[in-house]
Amino acid sequence: MPFRIRRAVLTATAMLPVALLSSLPARAASAEPVRVYAAGSLKAVLGEVAKAYEATRGIPVAGTFGASGLLKERLEKGETAEVFASANMDHPSALHAAGLAGPVRAFARNTLCALTKPGLTVTPDTLLDRMLDPAVRLGTSTPKNDPAGDYAWELFGKADRLRPGSGAALDAKAIKITGGPQAPQPPEGRNAYAWLMERDAADLILTYCTNARLATREKPALGVVAMPEALNVGAEYGITVMAKGDAARGQGFVDFVLSPPGQAILQSHGFQPTAR
Repeated sequence: MPFRIRRAVLTATAMLPVALLSSLPARAASAEPVRVYAAGSLKAVLGEVAKAYEATRGIPVAGTFGASGLLKERLEKGETAEVFASANMDHPSALHAAGLAGPVRAFARNTLCALTKPGLTVTPDTLLDRMLDPAVRLGTSTPKNDPAGDYAWELFGKADRLRPGSGAALDAKAIKITGGPQAPQPPEGRNAYAWLMERDAADLILTYCTNARLATREKPALGVVAMPEALNVGAEYGITVMAKGDAARGQGFVDFVLSPPGQAILQSHGFQPTAR
């Protein structure tokens, strides 16, 4: 801004009535976004929730998305957010136990599916055989960094109980293509899993069913295979208000996520309601 314009603005501001000047900080504060750190699988749905929240409350939302475990580490190291929404209950519960966050509320459920490349024939009945096939490259997320990886290894444990030795075989062959600190990131606006399949990163990827659904919207030739009951793994998502941020503003957003309108948006994206 040229100096003459800056001076004019300053002069005009100095002439404002005292009552109006006193209202400026409050107005500026109301325009500050609610900072939400959230699991990458929530990016699409929380984007819609955020728009609805801003439309009804007049408060914008700024989202930071990624692997829940990595976001938890960033919050532990001092980054500031009002809300943390994780793809499990453990990460926000750990922040609560450390005094860094408030009580944790379950707000959605998800399940694992298999996303398959075009031409790979897989059914729920043949899924385990195909996962164990040496010719099939099996992609997963990264355990500990990302709950999706933890859920994949939980599935491997179930597979081992069905077919002893298969858990070790799956562990050995799994390619951790998402969720790690060095995991490749898709271009802005691209679905990560459609992009990974396009790059031929794997033949079959274990991911959330909501992620698989979004990938097929971008690449309809991809396949989605539901887990057979014996391998099914459920994911429960937890949300909490961070102690370091503006707790009142954070609680307002959490309340909206838990409200009927917020829950309706989650369910429209394929998330399931929680029993809690």
